[in-house]
Amino acid sequence: MALLEIQNVSRRFGDFTAVDQVSIAIEAGEFFTLLGPSGCGKTTLLRMIAGFDLPDGGRILLNGEDLADRPPEERPVRTVFQSYALFPHMSVERNIAFPLQMARTPSAEIPAKVDAALEDVRLTGFGKRYPHELSGGQKQRVAVARALVTHPTVLLLDEPLAALDAKLREELQIELINLQKEVGITFVYVTHDQTEALALSHRIAVMNKGRVEQLDQPSKIYSFPTSRFVADFIGTCNLLEGSVTASNGGTVSVGVKGLGPVLVATSLATGMTVGPGASGAIALRPEKIRIAASTPHAGSDAASDTATENQFHGTVTDFLYLGDVTVYIVSTPQGCKLETLLANSGAGRAKFFEVGDAVEVSWSADAGHFIAP
Repeated sequence: MALLEIQNVSRRFGDFTAVDQVSIAIEAGEFFTLLGPSGCGKTTLLRMIAGFDLPDGGRILLNGEDLADRPPEERPVRTVFQSYALFPHMSVERNIAFPLQMARTPSAEIPAKVDAALEDVRLTGFGKRYPHELSGGQKQRVAVARALVTHPTVLLLDEPLAALDAKLREELQIELINLQKEVGITFVYVTHDQTEALALSHRIAVMNKGRVEQLDQPSKIYSFPTSRFVADFIGTCNLLEGSVTASNGGTVSVGVKGLGPVLVATSLATGMTVGPGASGAIALRPEKIRIAASTPHAGSDAASDTATENQFHGTVTDFLYLGDVTVYIVSTPQGCKLETLLANSGAGRAKFFEVGDAVEVSWSADAGHFIAP
């Protein structure tokens, strides 16, 4: 039995359905992320787990117990908000001690618990400071310490890093991963940041319009999206529309406008089979496409690096230098545009293509993923 079970939960606000028949099972000790754009229902679902909002239908079970009749303060669940929600007139140690006092913890036990919580978030020695004396990252860690000090069964985090700058956000992501491993508490994390979700999570539920579009491990969601929405929302993806013209086992040929026949695997991860005439899209990540001034001859060392079932001529129409990589937009003579990615990690000075350069792009059949309508 899963630790936290969300069974056919719905929540409506007038005519608007914020959460629509969602079912999720979250295991003990898991770092689980609810990911989606604004308005997809992820925060509403988190609020219902916390008890701040109640479902119109379905059940939320924790260790097999229905939480419907338990108010927020009586649930073994704590929430960390984006806004930190620290008491400005209280010191760090008093902020952290507050939930212990509300739980009527013997006063003699509180200092040791506060010290342990500060050590967990690496803020030993900061107990006497006040929130206004802390950086954004330190405030967030105090909020996490306050939530963890009562050792809840589940910790809910509502976009806790959204207000931080990129470098600090990356540092705190690593800290959250390590902290979750150390304390062993189930984390349910809400974010709209795809990169953050991929970096932090054991599993991700991608939400859209109140429903779960896909639930799986980060690598499966990234490499094998089951819908156009997931393919387009998670990272950058070329979506090549077309119809299947031929099928051979787990590989099909798709007629793509502006490219022609494109070979793509269909059964690598899902076991799905697709016959001629079926329409759909090929999800192809930019880093899976090889870009070169000319295609290597068969048998060369370069050719052995990447299978080239799919090869096309094109012209660089734009590019974006990002330091570690360069993103190129390649247009074929028939008008198809492909986004490709080239790492700037070669020995010596990196070779850059310029706008107008003739190039060849290639990729293997299993580099893409066929998505049915």
